[in-house]
Amino acid sequence: MQKYKEKNGLRRHILIVDDEMINREILGNLLSNDYEVHFAENGKEALEILKKREHIYSLILLDLLMPIMDGFELMEILKNDENYRSIPIIVMTSEKDAEVKSIRLGAADFITKPYDMPEVILARCERIIELQEDKNLISAAEKDNLTGLYTKDFFTEYIKQIEKYNPEKKKDLVAFNVEHFHLINELHGRKEGDRVLKCIADLLSQIFEDSHGIGCRSEADYFYIYNENGTDYDKALEKLLDGLNSSVPDFHVRLRMGVYPDVDKTLMVENWIDRAKTACDRIRGDYSIQISYYNNEFYERSKYQEKLINDIDKAILSRDLIVYYQPKYGIQGDIPTLRSAEALIRWKHPELGMISPGDFIPLFESNGLIQKLDRYVWSEAARQVGEWKKHYGLSVPVSVNVSRMDIYYPKLRDDFKTLLDTNGLSTNELMLEITESAYADNADQLVNVIESLRQDGFMIEMDDFGSGYSSLNMLTTIPIDALKMDMKFIRNMQKDEKSMKLVELILDIAKFLKVPVIAEGVETSEQLKLLKDRGCDIIQGYYFSKPVPPKEFNHFIEQEIK
Repeated sequence: MQKYKEKNGLRRHILIVDDEMINREILGNLLSNDYEVHFAENGKEALEILKKREHIYSLILLDLLMPIMDGFELMEILKNDENYRSIPIIVMTSEKDAEVKSIRLGAADFITKPYDMPEVILARCERIIELQEDKNLISAAEKDNLTGLYTKDFFTEYIKQIEKYNPEKKKDLVAFNVEHFHLINELHGRKEGDRVLKCIADLLSQIFEDSHGIGCRSEADYFYIYNENGTDYDKALEKLLDGLNSSVPDFHVRLRMGVYPDVDKTLMVENWIDRAKTACDRIRGDYSIQISYYNNEFYERSKYQEKLINDIDKAILSRDLIVYYQPKYGIQGDIPTLRSAEALIRWKHPELGMISPGDFIPLFESNGLIQKLDRYVWSEAARQVGEWKKHYGLSVPVSVNVSRMDIYYPKLRDDFKTLLDTNGLSTNELMLEITESAYADNADQLVNVIESLRQDGFMIEMDDFGSGYSSLNMLTTIPIDALKMDMKFIRNMQKDEKSMKLVELILDIAKFLKVPVIAEGVETSEQLKLLKDRGCDIIQGYYFSKPVPPKEFNHFIEQEIK
């Protein structure tokens, strides 16, 4: 048992506090072979020794009845001082009543006078030191350094232990997230961001104390609470936001809360956490609601999404994913002319039928599978352009989407060059659409990637232009070859004067930059005329055609040839 007598080759220190010399000598002789032993005659002297901090004490042996300052008074002081409360105390007494009071003050064990069983005393000292040091190790691993809440790993294991002995109690799992927390760090510095996180942790501990909530911090700005079922979460969130407004008034902190109520005890704790987070993430960016509850609809949605994720590889192999094409027409001549097309993915699932892109594209963007989907579309589109070129002798350029994740892929240029070489295409036959939102993620990298692609000869279209806050910023830094106007402007321009003015502004900006504008979502002849009269170059939308499979698109090429 030498492990708990020495630490890093140095002997541990024990402080013996007793006003009787004979007792100090007995205990000193007993322990000095294994420990560095120090002595104090009363509580006051012991406190002075501790305050000198000449040694780190692993244990205090404390007599209770002493002059000047007795053992009870010393324990009271040590209990309320964070510098000393972690030092275990073994009380030396012969009175049962004293034992009860000592327990309340935090005594770890007792040694009964007279000291006639030295082996027992040695064993107890070593056991208490061992327990405390193991506890200290656990504490270091279980607590988040910044907030003092539990770590997610310890939180999970702790809940499992609680559930083992209290399986019948109804519990909730609650997730909290700070909306756009990264902006606090970027605008005000990490120190201020940490202050906000600490404040949230403190408030959560206070608010959920009465309902016996246990909290943890995870993933930077995510917090979780394991809590009693039936809590009024609207009231809890109100208290939390009021507390934040008082504690950090300089910041407008917006929190989202996801609640998985009355957790399913047949599931793993990790599933509870996932469900609470799913509920929380469901309202990301929705400023009309701040609390979301996980329910059967969420469960069915999760099952549906899981199936889509599991089936994506099979869908690619079996070609259940079909690339449709929507024509783009130049409208400034006497008659509209076919200029190009956009590749748009559709999924004809063997069990679920035709699946909306709105169901699987955002899902794959969130989990990284979008790269796999994009490469499939690129490959199919390049092959199709090659086939049209070979069959009709006419080049119909096709634009394909390049997602945010594709931007960060180091071999992006090589992949596109390989596609072109394989299908006998030039760079102006495969146009690349990049969404405006990619600029907000990493503007510098986006600029570098676009510049390198344009050097290779690729045409770059900025998709959904005008939909975000960075539109004008982008135009000063990013070299582009065409602007695709966000379709919401087209939809509203006849009934909303502001939308009409914005359409005119975008067209004027494009004219100044000498780049064409593609108007998406054109459905009526009135919209076409308004756009043509104001100088719009190209339109795309149901006025000419919905997205169609390749065989149907052949009709547009054949018309063009005639």
